[in-house]
Amino acid sequence: MTIDNLNIPTVALGTWAWGDSGEAGDGYFGSRLTRADLEGVADKAHAAGFTLWDTAAVYGMGRSEAVLGDVLKGYARSDYQLSTKFTPQAAGTGDDPMADMVEQSLARLGTDYIDLYWIHNPADVARWTPHLIPLLKSGKVKHVGVSNHNLSEIELANQILGEAGFRVEAIQNHYSLLYRSSEDAGILDYCRNQGIPFFAYMVLEQGALTGKYNPENPLPEGSSRAKTYNAMLPQLKALTDKLASIGQTQDAAVPDVATAWAIAKGATPIVGVTKPHYIDGLVRAGSITLTGDEIADLEALAGAANVNTRGWWEKEMQI
Repeated sequence: MTIDNLNIPTVALGTWAWGDSGEAGDGYFGSRLTRADLEGVADKAHAAGFTLWDTAAVYGMGRSEAVLGDVLKGYARSDYQLSTKFTPQAAGTGDDPMADMVEQSLARLGTDYIDLYWIHNPADVARWTPHLIPLLKSGKVKHVGVSNHNLSEIELANQILGEAGFRVEAIQNHYSLLYRSSEDAGILDYCRNQGIPFFAYMVLEQGALTGKYNPENPLPEGSSRAKTYNAMLPQLKALTDKLASIGQTQDAAVPDVATAWAIAKGATPIVGVTKPHYIDGLVRAGSITLTGDEIADLEALAGAANVNTRGWWEKEMQI
């Protein structure tokens, strides 16, 4: 069992969009990001006490890790935590593809250990989970989690790790007002009962739940998120209006309230940060208290929107 405890923040910092090339329309987000912008994000994040950065080898096929490693060079390694992922679907053909991918991630991130290492998507849990054990024993990986696994896969991974004296220490799934499959499938309850932190990605649905976008001002054309979400924007208006009205009573913005909802449900949201002022929203989100009625109203409006935001890489969580 790892000795140093994983420090679970109120909100983790997502860097999926840092893998975009910076060309308009390229990548998932269509983001133009400069090194100076991202250094400003990191400075503000660390000043506010947000220190867990989440990335993956496949975000921009290494670009996100490399950019993040470069931006964090100015900080002491003990001042931040790194979360990155092994993606079985992108595994190489060597004798130990996970060990190879870890080494590549370490090199790009400019570090000799990873605080939290995930198996990104399930693909033969019995095959891949045991490869985490030597990484834990070597200290190259301090803690391990699984992402996009359903409940039976999580239980199997936990059993395999348990036989070696370790355990699944975190779960990371897509979870938002619009996509609650992990809750419906009993994964949140399992995490609560087992004392396992649940990390929620896409809490803001790639910007669709920020209130910034509407049919008159759609998401950036040419980006993957525009293809997914622009057609849904009319159905989301009642929900984003409600998020805005709750926010007005707490001096907060739409995304802050959507993030606060996930916190209220017991999740640690992973929120993509590409601009320094986004950090202000994360600070606000952590201080918002939602009433039971507000949570119920938001969930009812989300259900009424009747949209499916499951990613192409995600499977249904219900067994």
